[in-house]
Amino acid sequence: MTPEFVSGIVYEGIQTAILIAAPILIIGLIVGLIVSIFQSATQINEMTLVFIPKMTAVGVAILLFFPWMMTKLIEYTQNLIQSMPSVIN
Repeated sequence: MTPEFVSGIVYEGIQTAILIAAPILIIGLIVGLIVSIFQSATQINEMTLVFIPKMTAVGVAILLFFPWMMTKLIEYTQNLIQSMPSVIN
C-alpha cells in the first residue's frame, strides 16, 4: 500500500462527503439568507423565525436528495471494496 493509494482513498472520501453535504448546506444557507433579509426588512428579531424555516427546508432537502445521496455512498463503498485486493497484495 503506497502513500499515493492511501491519499487517493482519503481524497475520494472527502470529495464524496462534500458532494453529499453540499445540496443540504446550500439550501439551508439560501433559506437562512431569505429569512435574514425578511427580518432586516421588518425589524423582527425572533430566533425561532430563523430556526423553524431552516430546519423545515433542510428536512425537505434530505427527503428530496436522499436517493441520490445513497447512490453516491453506495458507489464510493463499492469502489472501496473493489480496490481491497490491490491493498492486500
